Amino acid sequence: MTTLPPDSMPRTLHSVPSYLDKSNLGPWEIYLEQVDRVTPYLGKLSYWAETLKRPKRILIVDVPIHLDDGTVAHFEGYRVQHNTSRGPAKGGVRFHQDVTLSEVMALSAWMTIKNAAVNLPYGGGKGGVRIDPRNYSQGELERLTRRYTTEIGLVIGPDKDIPAPDVNTNPQTMAWMMDTYSMNVGRTATGVVTGKPVQLGGSLGRADATGRGVFVAGAQALIKLGMPLEGAKVAVQGFGNVGYAAARIFHDHGARVIAIQDVSGTIFSAGGLDPYAVQAHLQATGSVTGFVGSDTLKGAEFWQVPCDILIPAALEKQITADNADQIQARVVVEGANGPTTPAADDILRGRGVTVVPDVLANAGGVTVSYFEWVQDFSSFFWTEDEINARLDRIMGEAFNSLWDVAERHGVTLRTAAYIVACTRVLEARALRGLYP
Repeated sequence: MTTLPPDSMPRTLHSVPSYLDKSNLGPWEIYLEQVDRVTPYLGKLSYWAETLKRPKRILIVDVPIHLDDGTVAHFEGYRVQHNTSRGPAKGGVRFHQDVTLSEVMALSAWMTIKNAAVNLPYGGGKGGVRIDPRNYSQGELERLTRRYTTEIGLVIGPDKDIPAPDVNTNPQTMAWMMDTYSMNVGRTATGVVTGKPVQLGGSLGRADATGRGVFVAGAQALIKLGMPLEGAKVAVQGFGNVGYAAARIFHDHGARVIAIQDVSGTIFSAGGLDPYAVQAHLQATGSVTGFVGSDTLKGAEFWQVPCDILIPAALEKQITADNADQIQARVVVEGANGPTTPAADDILRGRGVTVVPDVLANAGGVTVSYFEWVQDFSSFFWTEDEINARLDRIMGEAFNSLWDVAERHGVTLRTAAYIVACTRVLEARALRGLYP
């Protein structure tokens, strides 16, 4: 008989992946529950449902760089490819001090659902590096980006996995990634990333695409609910690229932005806030608070602001069972990925609040990324008006299709999006079969 060391455990042969630790699931747990909720609607395709619960590929990399002071620092990076049944993986890269594998796994899975929900020919992927970029110089961030790109270079490519900007990354980051990959493969490969500067094959309209998609989805929801856009009261959490663009476009169409919250604080004005002026104030002072004509609220008070549309455009798990019953909005339009927990979803539905889910509402960014990818392959570029018209059409058609599915099954828009998306992904999986 073999004697085991005191601290060891017998090996158990089972098929449950090691990362499914109930004590440390984070955002991944939310995604798994969302899949479980939709499985009863998948019919015979539920045979393949386990496919949705297992990322195809997880890459964890060490990212060592020389700091400006001459020392060497190590950072942990990730690239997760959740599913590629319908096409190459597609999803952003974020630099954030709280990045975890659970988060990146969930974000990659949500990209699978999002791309399928709006019928883009992509699977889902996501990447991240655990770093607080505020503490590092531009040169250090460039070295980090280039080393990270090299480390994940074996799994990315224009027809394999196409990264894009996300939290704390931007067109410059994508330019470094594209250049690094191109140098490593010995040719200029503009299509390896999207969200690049226009001068390097980027697309017009990409900067505002996610926020514009949030606006289109929110405006469509108002139409379905018989509510006017003119004068509609809007509250925005997160005033970065997505939140600012959404606030600005709602403002330009006659809506009234009455509350804005970001990491620096929360401001409110019943008469409305000019997003352009708030952005200028933020750039000048580093905070939205202190904006002339606004009142400063405590953080939790943001959720209690009476409004027609609430846009969470920050990070995951912002609307939970602890604050969902305080929300005074008629419509929640999710600009961020995974901002609402399943428990909060149930509460909002019980209170008659319509939630336009992230996998639809913020799909404008990846839609224009798709346009960029297509333009790079053809080396033929469209005007911004053409891009916006195509985006509005795709987002509008996707919204109306999911609304019809929701009404037919008597489910939420989120469940409808998952029904449509999971059906498309699993049909592709079933048709392709298993190799070998």
